[in-house]
Amino acid sequence: MEIFKLKEGEEYIELNNLIKALGWVITGGEAKIRIDEGEVSVNGEVETRRRKKVRAGETVAYGEDMAVVEAGTKS
Repeated sequence: MEIFKLKEGEEYIELNNLIKALGWVITGGEAKIRIDEGEVSVNGEVETRRRKKVRAGETVAYGEDMAVVEAGTKS
């Protein structure tokens, strides 16, 4: 399982941007397709909203990949 840390001061990241930032897809267009096709889940539920706000404590999965989102901390 991977950990994705939000930037300090950020409350969320949009789902399409998250799976791209994790390197699970190469382009934003591919992210949209994967989400539209129901291949991505948030907290165990299929999520088809591309811009769903994923917050700290939530878990995202795509295929064999899984990541938990954590709050950003001050450096």
